[in-house]
Amino acid sequence: MLHTDVRPHRTREELEDALAHMAQAPKSESAVALIVTRPAPGARQTPQEVRLSIQGGVEGDRWAKGSWMTTDDGAPHPNVQVNLMSVRAAEAIAGDPANWPPTGNNFFMDIDMSPDNMPPGTRLSIGSAEIEISREPNKGCKLFVDRYGHAACVFVNFGKGRALCARGLYARVVKDGTVRLGDKVEKI
Repeated sequence: MLHTDVRPHRTREELEDALAHMAQAPKSESAVALIVTRPAPGARQTPQEVRLSIQGGVEGDRWAKGSWMTTDDGAPHPNVQVNLMSVRAAEAIAGDPANWPPTGNNFFMDIDMSPDNMPPGTRLSIGSAEIEISREPNKGCKLFVDRYGHAACVFVNFGKGRALCARGLYARVVKDGTVRLGDKVEKI
């Protein structure tokens, strides 16, 4: 069952205190710390392994069934197939890893997601798959406020939290493959 409201919500001061730690994330490689799929609205699963494909995105994730962003023909937009989040940002916002799945991100890793380190077009190998960072910004929304509080939403959408992409990054699959918990993630 998904906990939709993680309490206590972090204060602005607590979030700002995490910025220095977030900024020190590794630049080029990490490991998959958590995998999350969203089979239906509000539902979350944490499999040990998933398949990524250009056509289907993250296996078991609802993206392929319909996305908030679509192409001109109404298909789910590939630029929002995969959703990444830094473990350092997740820890700052949600605390315990048990509280991370409600964010809606698919993969959590300890890597610098700032635009200086991962501009759009950056490719990552993740397990045996490859993904490419898209230009679509990832922002906190009403659901994010409901789950993590107003201060967390402001933190990810503005200022230094936004500059570090604390809400995460969207990516598209460019090479099919399998991703397992603990697999290496590396800029290529």
